[in-house]
Amino acid sequence: MVQTIRIEAAARGRAGKGAARATRREGLVPGVVYGAKKEATLVAFDPRDIMKEMHKGGWQSHLYEVAVKDGPTERALMRDVQFDPVTDRPLHIDFQRLAPGARIRVKVPVAFLHEETCPGIKTGGVLNVVRREIEVMADVDTVPERFEVDLAEAKIGDSLRWSAVKDSFGAKPVITGRDFVVATIAAPTVVEDAVAAPPAEVQATKQKAPAAAAAAKAPAKKK
Repeated sequence: MVQTIRIEAAARGRAGKGAARATRREGLVPGVVYGAKKEATLVAFDPRDIMKEMHKGGWQSHLYEVAVKDGPTERALMRDVQFDPVTDRPLHIDFQRLAPGARIRVKVPVAFLHEETCPGIKTGGVLNVVRREIEVMADVDTVPERFEVDLAEAKIGDSLRWSAVKDSFGAKPVITGRDFVVATIAAPTVVEDAVAAPPAEVQATKQKAPAAAAAAKAPAKKK
C-alpha cells in the first residue's frame, strides 16, 4: 500500500491575496486543506518541505498527514501546486481532505519488472511505454504505491495491457470498456545506409563530357 507521509504546517488566520502575500514574505508557502464536507483549513508550509515532495515524483498519488501546529492532523492528497513562473518557487498549495472509506481519483505510477531479462528486449526489441501512470479510482486506505507489469515472458510484438498489471489492489481504471495498452515491445528500427543514385541530369552531363572533350581535340577543318 502507499506510504502515508507526514508534513508539518502552521495555521493561517486569514484568506485572500493580501494574506497570502504576507505569508510569503514570512518565507512560507500558503495553502489550504479542503473537502470531506468540512470547512477549509488555511495553512502555511516550509517551502523546503514542499520542494522535497516535488522532487520525489508521483506526489499526486501519495497520502499525506498534514499536521497543523496547535490544530488538527488532516489526512489528505496533494492536488495542486502553483509556482512562480520566474523563480519556480511554490506560491500556493492545495490539499484535498479525505473522508474514511471514500474512493478517490489518483494517478498511480507503473513499474516494469524483469526488464533486464525480458526475451523481447534481449533479442533487440525496445520497451515502448504508452502509460507511465494509470489514473484510477481507489479506496483511500488501499491506494497502491505503484502498479507492476512483469516483462519476464514478453516478446517482440507483444502488448502489455491493463490486464497484465499484477495486482490492482481493487482500484478501477477511469478508462472503461477496454483492456487498454500500457506498453509494447517494439521491433528494433533498422537504418540502412543507401547511396543515392545521381540525378538524370548529372548522368546526361557525364555522358556528354567525353564527347565534348573529343570534339575539342579534333583538328579544325580547312576552309
